[in-house]
Amino acid sequence: MKKKTKAIKKNRMRVKDKTAKTVNLPGIDATKRTFRDTLFRSIYSGKDDRSKRWLLSLYNALSDKNYTDISALEITTIDDVIYVTMKNDLSFLINSEMHLFEQQSTVNPNMPLRGLIYFSQLYQKEVAKRNLDIFGRARIKIPSPKFVVFYNGKQEQDDIVKYRLSDLFEVTDSSGEFEWTATVININKNHNESLQKKCESLYHYCVFVDRVKANLDKRMEPEDAINEAVDFAIKGNFLEGYFKEQRMNIVGNLLTEFNQEDYDRNRRAEGFEDGVEYGERQNAISNAKNFLIETDLSPEKIAKCCSLPLEQVLALKDELKAENL
Repeated sequence: MKKKTKAIKKNRMRVKDKTAKTVNLPGIDATKRTFRDTLFRSIYSGKDDRSKRWLLSLYNALSDKNYTDISALEITTIDDVIYVTMKNDLSFLINSEMHLFEQQSTVNPNMPLRGLIYFSQLYQKEVAKRNLDIFGRARIKIPSPKFVVFYNGKQEQDDIVKYRLSDLFEVTDSSGEFEWTATVININKNHNESLQKKCESLYHYCVFVDRVKANLDKRMEPEDAINEAVDFAIKGNFLEGYFKEQRMNIVGNLLTEFNQEDYDRNRRAEGFEDGVEYGERQNAISNAKNFLIETDLSPEKIAKCCSLPLEQVLALKDELKAENL
């Protein structure tokens, strides 16, 4: 009991800590990015057989392969990476290739650096798992890296854009000796339609996101815009009934993100920096998870203690429950 009490006090101190070091990169709307990432990752997380089928179909569509056995996939997604928080990435091994998928709703030329950091952690885990000797005389073999970013933001982008690590070097280096590439695929309406036709799950995801954006462009309130899009997805039996099954979580998460966006905008107007705001929000979410795991407090009390919407705490509770199944 004493250990739990100490953990709670420590978590409360973290919520109040305004020197949080998690920062938001300038020019990136973290709220909008998060709402689409949450849905994208939940679809392709590979946490159950259905999700693995969707992920395998996306891989097949991208690589022109025809895999049908989901056991060929080995999910390698990691929750966090030192220096850069990338909790919405998806990574997996197949056919001696290490794949990293990420969804982005903002243009970000820094993706190659982020990918390099992420892959370094993946390879470190792979070397340890296979007990490879990187100091030995014999040449070891490792999976080849493939980094794909799915873009569905408002800024116009070509169908396919390749960002390279060398573009970020302070001193121009055209030798090609040190390179890392992120291939950005535009999945907005009227872009890469052939890819969406080859992968039904991606098509359903894109149609849903486009529907939400179109509703917002019509000046619909966020709640109405989201609910109408979910109703549309349910009527069309998108993702094999996924939207009907997860309706409460999907709507709750999206509304939470839109509410947070308004909150952040008001706080910025008062002179608060984006990095502190984002750091506090992430700490509050982490604290809520700890409360759910370590205490018997009700979701209502946790929401009040962490200054989070009740809908988000309930969604976190469902998420933790699913992880422990």
